[in-house]
Amino acid sequence: MGIGTSVLAGLLGEVFLFRRGSGVNVSIKVALPRAVSSVGNFKGPFWPQPTKATVQSTRHWRVTKIEQTFNMHRIVMTDLEFLTQAEHLLSAVEQSCDRINDETEADVDNQRSGGMITLSFANRSQIILNLQKPLHEVWMAAKSGGYHYKWVEGAWQDTKGQGEFFANLTRYASEQAGLPLVFTA
Repeated sequence: MGIGTSVLAGLLGEVFLFRRGSGVNVSIKVALPRAVSSVGNFKGPFWPQPTKATVQSTRHWRVTKIEQTFNMHRIVMTDLEFLTQAEHLLSAVEQSCDRINDETEADVDNQRSGGMITLSFANRSQIILNLQKPLHEVWMAAKSGGYHYKWVEGAWQDTKGQGEFFANLTRYASEQAGLPLVFTA
């Protein structure tokens, strides 16, 4: 149990960690006083203080269970792991552009500047790929819209469930270029 989990346990109540598959799931059980539902002011970092009118009601505790389960593998990715996976992604995009230019009639220009790649097509449209390091996300801006991708279970997946990065890049680039293009990892 890390320091963040023990602080969370001290503030909220019981915290249970258990493993299922590749992620770590957390179950949190919280007991809140009845006065929390009343109007009060906040004096502690996380604990609401009752107003004078509800001081007596704090002796009676209403137990409320709040159980939340989520996968920790999305949270525990380190900055170094993100940068490694993101570098592989950007390198694969650059190599795919080189392959596409060699094997097809398409003219896909790619320019890289740090954590950003701009793909320019013959019709002057662009797709911009950008790393969002604090969020551990890769953002894609295409004519069809903006998309965010996170590294989940071995692939870059859209945060809104709209598919895998390379499949979407293939679709959007093909639409913008007017030719069938294939981007691969």
